[in-house]
Amino acid sequence: MQDAPLDMRMNRESDLSAYDIVNSYEETDIYKIIRDYGEEKFASRIAKFIVDRRKLKPINTTLELVDIIKAAIPAKARREGPHPAKRTFQAIRIAVNKELEILNKAVEGAVNKLNKDGRIAVITFHSLEDRIIKNKFKELEEPCTCPKEFPVCVCGKLPRVKIITKKPIDPSVEELEVNPRSRSAKLRIGEKI
Repeated sequence: MQDAPLDMRMNRESDLSAYDIVNSYEETDIYKIIRDYGEEKFASRIAKFIVDRRKLKPINTTLELVDIIKAAIPAKARREGPHPAKRTFQAIRIAVNKELEILNKAVEGAVNKLNKDGRIAVITFHSLEDRIIKNKFKELEEPCTCPKEFPVCVCGKLPRVKIITKKPIDPSVEELEVNPRSRSAKLRIGEKI
């Protein structure tokens, strides 16, 4: 919304910034980041526009990147839905901060610290995050890595969590009225065995 340096680092000591991704990554890598982390259907076009524009001069600021994204997305799509740059910015932020990798490790670490019958509750705001939590909980509930054709488990991995919420809990109508930003929130709960 405001012009700022193209950074997006949550940890200022991290080497990788949004500037680095936008100005030095290959087009195919930018495309994959925008497609996989932003689930943006115009990812290919946006990546091409970014690479073409940076040939003229480096992309330094957030509003420069917004202008490129707007140019890449067809006018009809820009008029409908959320801000046209939202998904791309989200994708680049996730890549810069390695958010999805950290999420997996954080859940594992939190479960290790829980006492028996202790609960872990995780709120996600993006389908990628929710999928990671869902799969991590499932892995902790059913950790056996033995082939399905084995009649008995020989890996010895025991369940560590019982999933309390088989499906995520979405915000209620009342919550949405008070807090519209909660619309994408999903809550999942697990209990240590």
